[in-house]
Amino acid sequence: MATETEVGELLRQRGWRTAFTVTERVNAWAALVSAIERGYGDDIYEYTNDLYCRNWLHEAWILPDEHIVQLWTPRIKALDDRYRAATVDDDGQALDQFHRLPGPDLWWWRRHPRILTGDLGRSLRSAGAIGTDPDAA
Repeated sequence: MATETEVGELLRQRGWRTAFTVTERVNAWAALVSAIERGYGDDIYEYTNDLYCRNWLHEAWILPDEHIVQLWTPRIKALDDRYRAATVDDDGQALDQFHRLPGPDLWWWRRHPRILTGDLGRSLRSAGAIGTDPDAA
């Protein structure tokens, strides 16, 4: 089992561009979830890039020491619940128009934001996504 730093280095050796820490990736997931709850303001390509912070956590979760898993799992689960509440499950149909979907165990790729605003909202709507549009108010 590995420390936070060792996990980041192991994943960097497996192809991730940076040796992230668990703290950095949990914070990135928290920031993304918050942005989605408010109405994600960037474009589809930035959005799909941002989703990879959750991929990193998924890939990393078999590596850390047990105390790291126990420390972070409740926070990650709470963020996952918030993400589910702020998104719509469409089995990835909208996102698949812009980015090849990974395996089915990466469930966050099969959802899109409930609030469809800005560039991301326009892109997802063009791919058939349905959600609320605060810009139309």
